[in-house]
This record gives sequence, C-alpha cells and structure tokens, in this order.
Amino acid sequence: MAHIRLLTVGRPRDKRLVGLVEEYLKRFRANWTVSWETVLEEPLRKGPDSRALDREQERLLRRVGSQDIVVLLDVEGEMVDSRALAQRLQQWRESGHPITIIVGGSWGTGEAVRQRAQWRWSLSSLTFSHGLAQVMVAEQLYRAWTISQGHPYHK
Repeated sequence: MAHIRLLTVGRPRDKRLVGLVEEYLKRFRANWTVSWETVLEEPLRKGPDSRALDREQERLLRRVGSQDIVVLLDVEGEMVDSRALAQRLQQWRESGHPITIIVGGSWGTGEAVRQRAQWRWSLSSLTFSHGLAQVMVAEQLYRAWTISQGHPYHK
C-alpha cells in the first residue's frame, strides 16, 4: 500500500478549508495510506525573512525520509493536467517509496527544499491563498486517485 504524506507549513486559518483538506484525504484512504502533517509557520507578515524561511525549511526536511519521493508545490514548477498527475502518482506508487508532497509557507520555501524535491509542481500561474492551495492539492490528489481507479468522480 502506498503512503502519501501532505506536509504543509501551517494549516489554513479558516476551519472550513481545514475540513475540505481532511475530507478529500479521507476519501481515498481505503487504498492508499494518506496523512496530513504540518510544521510550525514562522510569522512573516512584513515579507520573507531568510532566517525564518531557514527555520521552516529545517522543520520540513526533518520530516522527509531518505527514501521519500518529494514533490514540492512551487510557482515555478511544472503544470500538468489531472490525468498526467494520476500517471505520475501511479508510477511513484509502484516504486514502493513513500511520497511526500510539500506545500511551503505563504512566502515559499528555502533552496534546500527545492533541491530535495524530485518534482516541482505548479497548480496554476494564478496566485491562491496558502489555505486554498492546500485544499486544491488535496482535491487533485483525490482526483488523481479516482482517475487511476476508474472512478466516475473525474468526468
């Protein structure tokens, strides 16, 4: 059974968004082990601070196993459609390695996290709130799973 970990810096402040992430992740736990883990978000209200980003980066990297396939949500990453995402997840699942999908903080991540990622994924060229991006990642993971299962969710 494959394990996917959604690893995020903080959780959405809006409880409705937290509920949506949890709902999407629990929908496919019967076939894949899925977890949502968070690390503490540094207060960066005035803009990115390299020391604060370094602290978040250290917290993220401590949670990543040496055998993990790491996917980083990144504005400069590759955009793919849902079927291509499903194909990638299926290939990674077949590798037997855990998959860790990282959603950094609202100011991004440090360079070491970008270097550790095997794939950098962009949801869109649009800008989304941090919490909404977490929901969208969870929904796309669920959608990719439904595609691989032939489930009618993805029409």
